[in-house]
Amino acid sequence: MTAPPVAGPAAPPSADVPPPSGVTPPTRHAVRAMLEARSVALVGASPRDGSFGRRMLEEVRRSASAPVVYAVNPRYREVDGTPCYPSLADLPEACDLVLLAVPDAALEQQLALAAEAGSRAAVIFGNAYEDPGAAGSRPELRNRLAAIANSAGMAMCGAGCMGFVNVSRGLRAIGYTEADPLPAGPVALVTHSGSVFSALLRARRRLGFTLAVSSGQELVTTAPAYLDYALGLPDTQLIALVLEAIRDGAALRATLAQAADRDIPVVLLTVGGSVAGREMVAAHSGALAGSDGGWEALARAYGVHRVGDLAELTDTLELFAAGRRVRGVPGPRSGIATVHDSGLERAHVADLAEALGVQFGQIGPATTARLGVLLDAGLVPANPLDVWGTGADSRALFAGSLAALAEDPEVAAVALAVDLVPELDGDDSYRLAVLDAAGQTDKPLAVLANLPSAVDEDWAGQLRRHGIPVLEGTRSGLVALRHLIEHARRRPVPPIAEPDGDRRNARAGLLAGGDVSGPALLDLLSGYGIQVARVIPAGDLEGALAAAATIGYPVVVKTGEPAIAHKSDVGGVLANIRDAGELAAGYADLAGRLGPRVLVCQQVPAGVELALGVVRDPELGPLVVVGAGGVLVELLNDRAVTLPPVTPAAAVELLEGLRVGKLLAGVRGAPPADLAAIARAVVGLSELAVDLGDQVAALDVNPLICGPGGAIAVDALLVASPTRA
Repeated sequence: MTAPPVAGPAAPPSADVPPPSGVTPPTRHAVRAMLEARSVALVGASPRDGSFGRRMLEEVRRSASAPVVYAVNPRYREVDGTPCYPSLADLPEACDLVLLAVPDAALEQQLALAAEAGSRAAVIFGNAYEDPGAAGSRPELRNRLAAIANSAGMAMCGAGCMGFVNVSRGLRAIGYTEADPLPAGPVALVTHSGSVFSALLRARRRLGFTLAVSSGQELVTTAPAYLDYALGLPDTQLIALVLEAIRDGAALRATLAQAADRDIPVVLLTVGGSVAGREMVAAHSGALAGSDGGWEALARAYGVHRVGDLAELTDTLELFAAGRRVRGVPGPRSGIATVHDSGLERAHVADLAEALGVQFGQIGPATTARLGVLLDAGLVPANPLDVWGTGADSRALFAGSLAALAEDPEVAAVALAVDLVPELDGDDSYRLAVLDAAGQTDKPLAVLANLPSAVDEDWAGQLRRHGIPVLEGTRSGLVALRHLIEHARRRPVPPIAEPDGDRRNARAGLLAGGDVSGPALLDLLSGYGIQVARVIPAGDLEGALAAAATIGYPVVVKTGEPAIAHKSDVGGVLANIRDAGELAAGYADLAGRLGPRVLVCQQVPAGVELALGVVRDPELGPLVVVGAGGVLVELLNDRAVTLPPVTPAAAVELLEGLRVGKLLAGVRGAPPADLAAIARAVVGLSELAVDLGDQVAALDVNPLICGPGGAIAVDALLVASPTRA
């Protein structure tokens, strides 16, 4: 949805050189000047009906803040009564903001003119595409545009964007027709998608906004800069992010920490391959973290609520925007409560809730007794609750049931889970019952509609005007309720980790030669408190026999050839070698197939195999990965990713959240693994990541064999960063 279409005036081309050294991104002052512009120049303004330039002018004129508007287009002397200037150079003042609705070929000239005129900011609607064949040896167009803006200290929205609306300050910097007035409310939205921008502004839910930005390619001004501004608006109480990639990870972490500190929920939808999985070198940990690892780590660290699609996004935003929050910190027996008019739909909601990890509150005897008085004979007072019997006095029955459940201390939030279809006989007892219940409790209360296409829009609108969210889907609504409860369980934001200088200096030399494996790497891990198996390298059979005698049989023999990163993939691991004869035969096989160098290793008792890893993300730095190990490391997709540092309690939580965590707890008579020992290994690895993470592209500890006697690393691989200091 980009459309710049009117040729702009000719102007001297900008110098095709990068910005001077020491140039910094736009300051907060430049971003504020953009988002609160008092004067706006519209390059490409047009009087033609239906043109982008005409709509752009109309939208800016609708700004409640009434900025001074300058039309710029050499084809016209005036546009709809507004004087039109041939060039930005002819304007009587330097404008705070320049909107560029010009073809891609004219963008560089026009942005250079804006910079020369002293403008503080620009919006580039076009895609800023340049045929690589036409560019010759010059930097691509997008880089040149960024260089112009950065050299001038300009903020810049786009390229490839829809612009922005600052509802709190009454400024519209867009080129597509939107409602007037736009709905005001608590949400600050930043999205890379122009379509999502328009859809959320026009949704029938009428989500209210303080600021909404379609940031596009973010060539200069990135999402964190908009968030930093939005967090300074007193009405911003909720943040919505729809992003494809992390740009400026340090700034994003700072703004997320600020939101967490102020208890402002952040709801995040990510799409596409984002940050951590690009060309993750040779280590399994890169594949294990995947392209989603950076987002997962950010969400875990800052309590960000990740959603899977736009339906979950809008239901979650609506529920948070209603303003009712869960009281205190919900306990292990706490959860939601739902009231139904259908036994089948009650069972359906229960099935979905279990699959989604949404817990129902375990109501007490007092609540059960109170419900029993309300229900028709034969109905069971329980949570979730089916109340439909004779249908008599539905308003009192539903209102009383909702209120009774809301009073239970183990109920964090309550919902009327009905289809909310139009009632052809005029019965409005559902709507009235919810409003009655809302007056009897301050706990979160919502309608959970099972079939979005059947929702009565008039009823939904009336409920929303009274502050009752209508969640338009069973699955998305349950996820929204889960997020609301999880927000009450959020933990303090961990500090930014600082390396231990002495420890770093003592161990950094190990990486000077590049990738590290074998005994040297295991020694490094041991220095961080990770228990490791004993390993002795050998280059011939005599050395292998001597190593086995030193360690003691049984032993494991692995190929020690440096070029072989994943030994088991090539049949390079021989376990349970019981004597010298078996060792001689095994050595002959490995040497013949793979090469003479081997590692003779202590054989560790069988246990649950985990994989620990460190992956360096280009924006966030080192990430710590914990998952199922051994040959299943990439098959089960069972992993958790987090930012260091990791505390012992956080490590235990990571482990318990894995599917393989059930094995660690002991199944079918097997003794439980030493969870504290495994947690110490995770903590140690996170300390290594903090100390040496800038020198590590990826690090595998796989497998970490876990049993009742501890957690022992038996193999590891470290891939050094090519850009290490």
